[in-house]
Amino acid sequence: MAPKPGRYAVIEGIQQEMQRDSNLSLWWWIRPTAVSPLGKVIDLHREFGQDRVPMYTPIDEEWFVGAAAGAAMSGVPCIANPGYMCMARAFDLVFNQIGKLRHMTGGQASMPFVLWQDGAGRTPGMAGQHSDAGQEALFAGLPGVKVVVPSNPHDAKGLMISAIRDPDPVIFYHYGSINRVRTDVPDDAYALKIGEANIVQEGSDITIVGIGPSMADVNSAAATLKGDGVSVEVVDIRSIKPMPAAQIAASVRKTGKLLVVDHGHETMGASAEIIARAAIDVPGAKFARLAFPDAPPPGNREMIQWMTPDADRTVAAAKKMVTA
Repeated sequence: MAPKPGRYAVIEGIQQEMQRDSNLSLWWWIRPTAVSPLGKVIDLHREFGQDRVPMYTPIDEEWFVGAAAGAAMSGVPCIANPGYMCMARAFDLVFNQIGKLRHMTGGQASMPFVLWQDGAGRTPGMAGQHSDAGQEALFAGLPGVKVVVPSNPHDAKGLMISAIRDPDPVIFYHYGSINRVRTDVPDDAYALKIGEANIVQEGSDITIVGIGPSMADVNSAAATLKGDGVSVEVVDIRSIKPMPAAQIAASVRKTGKLLVVDHGHETMGASAEIIARAAIDVPGAKFARLAFPDAPPPGNREMIQWMTPDADRTVAAAKKMVTA
């Protein structure tokens, strides 16, 4: 057990699974390396060779995601990392092939495939195609795939290992925010159940659900609210699909109020689905959400900060619900 950043934790998990399964391969257009805080270097290409870690694949994301999916279709487990700005190029493959194979074959074929979106998130100075968030909601709407969104290095390693071991395709959203923090991560391999939320903190006045990068603001807001006498139940959703709806509903039955904080877009985003399911399960509760406006992210840092839900707005929204 040692403090590790997100990138190192994920690549360590992949390394351990590649050591366990000699058929597992990783497709990426850069050299997959990571360095621990103590200086330990993981170089997957050097350790496993060009056959299992084909380095410097063409910068044609649709091509190498398709090649990896083809290998997975034959039963060979694969991970493909097209980069966060090029996930849309893989959308057709996920929609028409990757997510439908098991259904099209009547359950005779599996698709052990992980689509790893590394470095997702909005980056000041890099607007347009190189800076965005919330795409997980697009993929979650496709039948046949699972979608996970870890918020910290510990969960990232455990969910990546679970995704690799899953016989069906998993979309793994790796936001860049988890690369900038360190949490205690076990050195050995471990798996976290896909579809299970983490109840970070129990409370009785309001339930606040965070999704991936918004968890830092949710945790900060919960600490502030505690000082103001508000008891917050904090839920890290971890998995968008399957969604831990029963856990969220159980929390809302206790508190009577649900606030969802999402860095994704507001319309048809993950926050909308979370609230819809909770409203069906817990009629009469109060619901609210904070999300990114329906606009492309700007390049200006101040504008991105103004548009993104933060801890202060989370505190204000929670207090409004509790006192209403």
